[in-house]
Amino acid sequence: MTKQQKITLSASRDIPFNKLLLSQSNVRHIKAGVSIEELAEDIARRTLLASLTVRPVLDETGTETGMFEIPAGGRRFRALELLVKQKRLNRTAPVPCIIRTDGLAEEDSLAENIQRAPLHPLDQFRAFQAMREKGKSEEEIAAAFFVSASIVKQRLKLAAVAPSLLDAYAEEDLTLDQLMAFTVNPDHERQEQVWEALQRHYSKQPYEIRRMLTEGAVRASDRRAQYVGLDAYVDAGGAILRDLFQTDDGGWLQDAGLLDLMVAEKLREDAETVQAEGWHWVEVDTDFPYGHTYGMRRMAGEVEPMTDEEAATYDALKTEFEKLEADHADADELPDEVDARLGEIETAMETLQDRPVRFEEDELAIAGAFVSIDSSGRLRVERGYVRPEDEPALPSEGQPDADTADADVDDTGIDPDAGAPHDEEDEDDGIKPLSDRLVTELTAHRTLALRDALAGDPHIAFVAALHVLTLKLFYRYGLNSCIEIDPRSGAFSAQAPGLADTPSAQAIEARSENWAKHLPKAPEDLWDVLIDFDSDSRQALFAHCVSLTLNAVHEAYNRRPAALAHAGVLATALNLDMVTVGWTPTADVYLARVTKAQILEAVREAKGDVAVDRIAGLKKPEMITAAEELLEGTGWLPEPLRTQGRETLANGAGADDFAAQDDIDAAEKSDAEDDVPIEPAEPVAAE
Repeated sequence: MTKQQKITLSASRDIPFNKLLLSQSNVRHIKAGVSIEELAEDIARRTLLASLTVRPVLDETGTETGMFEIPAGGRRFRALELLVKQKRLNRTAPVPCIIRTDGLAEEDSLAENIQRAPLHPLDQFRAFQAMREKGKSEEEIAAAFFVSASIVKQRLKLAAVAPSLLDAYAEEDLTLDQLMAFTVNPDHERQEQVWEALQRHYSKQPYEIRRMLTEGAVRASDRRAQYVGLDAYVDAGGAILRDLFQTDDGGWLQDAGLLDLMVAEKLREDAETVQAEGWHWVEVDTDFPYGHTYGMRRMAGEVEPMTDEEAATYDALKTEFEKLEADHADADELPDEVDARLGEIETAMETLQDRPVRFEEDELAIAGAFVSIDSSGRLRVERGYVRPEDEPALPSEGQPDADTADADVDDTGIDPDAGAPHDEEDEDDGIKPLSDRLVTELTAHRTLALRDALAGDPHIAFVAALHVLTLKLFYRYGLNSCIEIDPRSGAFSAQAPGLADTPSAQAIEARSENWAKHLPKAPEDLWDVLIDFDSDSRQALFAHCVSLTLNAVHEAYNRRPAALAHAGVLATALNLDMVTVGWTPTADVYLARVTKAQILEAVREAKGDVAVDRIAGLKKPEMITAAEELLEGTGWLPEPLRTQGRETLANGAGADDFAAQDDIDAAEKSDAEDDVPIEPAEPVAAE
């Protein structure tokens, strides 16, 4: 048996730095990895951790010159060279080197770089964790490896995931993105439950992992969390789940029960403050359904004017704003400090313009307020609503007051002025009031004349219609008009989830409040105010009033096929696009409310048969999640929401058909984002 020859390793020795030079045989020419400056700082901190590979430089006769070239380790040499230039290392400092004489220099360089195995990310995570456990702070670790503290926090978070999941990541059964998603919830048991559930789940996307891990938690962007405040919630002992790897809008509040208790307590305190203003009643809830004020009269109150000091401040801010705009009118982009100052001025001006409203004592005695939280988490107080049962009784038209009625009736209850029959009246008794019959006949003539005249004057006819619409929709009684138009603004029998927070609902509410501020308090003053409005203001108010009477709700107990058909005509005329409005087929508003067959049909229309085949075998909860993902961004709408002429999703469309359609939808969405809702113009008196 042949004896195996033993390997002899290359010799090593310390060589003065000034005896070293770079070799042209180094195969690394492209910069990559840690910079020379960072490597120099690392060597200064820890000294040289790996020897340089060198070869003796020979003269023409093959004799060593005492110099050594470096085919492998050029970056380390440059880092040492930088330290020498910075006078932090002596030129003659000994450098540990391995001296090679056999083979090719290029082979040495290539082998050193190729044979170097890159560190698995998990090893880095665990190394950071070990350093942290040995007392190093996150900032110290970050400084030692020239990364930010946030990077270290992320790596430590990854290292803290359940060991079984880290093993799956090491075996490449779990991607890095998926591992990042698991860091949202630190509970190892819950992480393992979700990982096991994912093995049977259609979607293993990171967002689905985050959804499952935060199930039952409350988003920090939720109105309740914003209202209470995250700091107050944490101070009360609540925990917040955070995602260090993507924007999480503040994270998820884990203790929903604690949050609800804090919301109820804070709302109670705020409601007591509102009640102290003297209101007859105050209703409190986290959120009221859309149309909760239906049937109630709203008092406008008196807006308190600015004081002289506030007016002077407002004028000064306005002047400064206009000057800054004028000074930078030609600039392509505003300087940061100017842009910030303009924002501060706008906020200050809006604060001054948002005037408190004052109500009279008799108004407070019959009206109430609703206290809730708006969609952004701020306290919402809706003041001045009068319930029908609290309205003061008003005398009917033509009915005498009670004080005068008694004076006109004798003890028998008979009106002495009723007199005897007309044939017994003395013609010489003087002027008598006209009989009711005669007045009716005369006013019939006048009514016909008025109708004819009104038909010939479209301008006054428009104002008259606007007058009665406004009376009926903004005031309790419509008795101040002879126009017998009876608008109705019915409440919705069914409340869709989040209906009150939709852009459409908020825009309508904002318009109603804006008009209420500019209409007179007394209905008898309304005509003069409308006459003084300019044409644009009258048309805007007319459109708003008419819009409040529209009812296109399909109700099983109240079938109105002709009315609903007309709603379709209006939708086409208005080019209504529910996708642009913001409706999407989520689980809450659609998918969880229909059958599996209807879900599959929706996916078939939007994505084709191939997509349907992928999810057809899933259970309904998983099918809903999958369908939500597939339908996102497609612009698909259920039949009741489609506008004739706007259907872009034909039945039976294949997946290939939607490659182009997705581009169209994206373009339409981009265009829609540029369409900013226009607030009603300030009513302006006609010149």
